Amino acid sequence: MGLEGKNLHVLVLTYPTQGHVNPMLQFCKSLSSKGVDTTVAVTKFIFNTFKPKSGASIQWDTISDGFDDGGFSAAASIEDYLETMKKAGSKTLAELIKRHQDQGHPIDAVVYDALMPWALDITKGFGLAAATFFTMPCSVNLIYYYVDRGLLRLPVPDASYPVNLPSLPPLMPPDMPSFIYVPDSYPQYLYLLLNQMPNIQGADYILVNSVHEFEPLETDEMSKIGPTLLTIGPTIPSYYIDKAKENDKKYELDLFQIEPKEASLTRTWLKTKPKGSVIYVSFGSMAKLNTTQMAELAMGLVESNYYFIWVVRASEEEKLPKGFAPEKGLILKWSSQLEVLSNEAIGSFFTHSGWNSTLESLCLGVPMVAMPQWTDQPTTGKYVADVWKVGVRVKVGEDGIVGKDEIKACVKAVMEGERAIEFKQNALKWKQLGLGALRKGGSSSKHIDEFISGLRDKIIPSV
Repeated sequence: MGLEGKNLHVLVLTYPTQGHVNPMLQFCKSLSSKGVDTTVAVTKFIFNTFKPKSGASIQWDTISDGFDDGGFSAAASIEDYLETMKKAGSKTLAELIKRHQDQGHPIDAVVYDALMPWALDITKGFGLAAATFFTMPCSVNLIYYYVDRGLLRLPVPDASYPVNLPSLPPLMPPDMPSFIYVPDSYPQYLYLLLNQMPNIQGADYILVNSVHEFEPLETDEMSKIGPTLLTIGPTIPSYYIDKAKENDKKYELDLFQIEPKEASLTRTWLKTKPKGSVIYVSFGSMAKLNTTQMAELAMGLVESNYYFIWVVRASEEEKLPKGFAPEKGLILKWSSQLEVLSNEAIGSFFTHSGWNSTLESLCLGVPMVAMPQWTDQPTTGKYVADVWKVGVRVKVGEDGIVGKDEIKACVKAVMEGERAIEFKQNALKWKQLGLGALRKGGSSSKHIDEFISGLRDKIIPSV
């Protein structure tokens, strides 16, 4: 049976944060484009809040995290949320699978977010194929794996010496994910991330939102830890891969709303700016800077004397300096990041180094200033500066603040410094490799085909 058959039904179960929803939705679109029926399951709170509509490529369904009316914010603690989600999610996932069976549209395989390892037991209980989906890069996943297997012991040794781990570059302790470097900061999240690994052998596939060419050694090393591993990234809308689908320019579900007036203003504003003259500044959907850091960043951007767009979520606006109205800056509550980054006026991306943002920047050929905040971001920032060499990483002061002078120096380095041309050339090199991975014959495109054909071989006996 060819890849165009319509009888394979895959359920994709995603953890309810922007950084997990986006890549898994884009993977659904890739499956659908190759003839697979796909259903995305999100929590009832996410579904009821954003009311996504089913279409030709994606059907929607729900599970419960136990907080249907308020989501994460309604939980008493991180631990409360995770434990309740495991209990309620397991029950409602089983009900979802049973309902589809009863309705004559049975699910053949479940792709579940690696942060929801309990889904594997439910899936296998129904005799279905299972794939665990890692939204973070292989490098970060390996670090958690090494901790889980005792190859890296916590707390991390003296910060003055690099840590050498198989297939990873030498890492200083601050280059590690924040939950590793400071294990007491969020112990529940550390437990959650380490808990991705123990039952992984029971899955049929490991899917990673990365590109083999971006992390060849790391991918090969991670391939040794369990079932068949397939890199399937970059999970960005297909318009930016081949310009073929005008209706796939943005992510299907955005947990932050973009005001139409702001979107129009951004396009008009960028049209008036010279090529490569604008710094785009965004710290993603979760990072929170303190008031002192916001002030230093504001002064550094203004004094760098470049045009800039700075995304400041509504919840963070009160931290801006009073009366802040930069002559050369545009302040937005949220933006269509891909649309902005792909605009020729953008010269660099001042980023928190979240993996989705980093993938977007790499695949659009935009140099970066990395200012990691937490979780996987320090490791990604390390790769931006020292492995892919597409930018610089800020130095944090002893007081934990990145000062305005450091910000100005980093902006200058990527926009006009001695290495600015090198950063841009490297960024364009990675762009070609990243986009090429999803084009016909590319590594990720082949992996997605392999995944689909492998599922069909498991589910549909040859005749």
